Amino acid sequence: MKNRRTSLKVLALLAVLVVAFFGSFLIGRYPVSPDVVVTILVSKVISLPQIWTDTMETVVMKIRLPRIAAALLVGGALSVSGAAYQNLFRNPLVSPSILGASWGAGFGAVLGMILHLSWIWVEASAFIFALVAVICAILISSYFGKSSILSLVLAGIVVSAFFQALVSVLKYLADPMNTLPEISFWLMGGLSKVTERDVVWSLVPIIISLVVLYSMRWQINVLSIGEEEAHTLGVNVKRTRLAVLACATLLAAAATSIGGIIQWVGLLIPHMARMLFGANFVTVLSASLLLGGTFMVLMDNLSRSVASLEIQVGILTSLIGAPVFVFLLARAKKGWV
Repeated sequence: MKNRRTSLKVLALLAVLVVAFFGSFLIGRYPVSPDVVVTILVSKVISLPQIWTDTMETVVMKIRLPRIAAALLVGGALSVSGAAYQNLFRNPLVSPSILGASWGAGFGAVLGMILHLSWIWVEASAFIFALVAVICAILISSYFGKSSILSLVLAGIVVSAFFQALVSVLKYLADPMNTLPEISFWLMGGLSKVTERDVVWSLVPIIISLVVLYSMRWQINVLSIGEEEAHTLGVNVKRTRLAVLACATLLAAAATSIGGIIQWVGLLIPHMARMLFGANFVTVLSASLLLGGTFMVLMDNLSRSVASLEIQVGILTSLIGAPVFVFLLARAKKGWV
């Protein structure tokens, strides 16, 4: 009975996600109805008589679809990354930025802009330095604290502060008329520059990470109880912890590299998932993926429709995420929700 209720909840979340996906094509200066969107998408697979205009096809395939798909990927990746980190550290206040991935990516992107690299290389630089930041945190923790959870968190705080300082230095050196505004907008988080290529290349690390996390779901569940219990049940704690760290970092790095620094999604959504489904990591992973994707699609829709000028989506996630998080804590009335 419990499994049936869980399945129904997941299907409900999936239905909401589908509605949000097709409804997003209606938002903007050139709305396209869902039936036309479906027809255009199906025509890419099988031949259909053209009942739509070339403008409609351009709007759907070149503008709306890449951006909506990117919102789904970024929201889902950040949410699952946050859920994995929170499960690993057994701390509900952990987010994907805990080990420095966000500011490492920020430094990589800002460096690419300072060097006037093409946008694809700016994103690649952001991805690489996000991984570098987390690796630095792990190495520092291993050297000074024997890889304990506490030393890992402290190392992440140090690495985040260091890369944040480097970003400030680069902003100080940037051209205030051209490069600095571009840097500021990227650091706010947004999806206005996303292309089909960004969506395709970010799919690889995201899918790999999701598959690995799902395949290790039993070990991750056991690890959340405690390391001694996990050892007793035959779980290789060190290998499992490194695998979770690697996957959560890849998810955060991929999302941040194409969307900029977007706060609160990786912290808020896993809490909502646990409130709906409990602490089982398998259901939390699925719920976080669906809820995160839906939440980011809705936030992106707001960002491009609430005012005459587009508002960066990172601003909206912070404005809405903070009070919603307080509400969730008030409902739970305990530390782990």
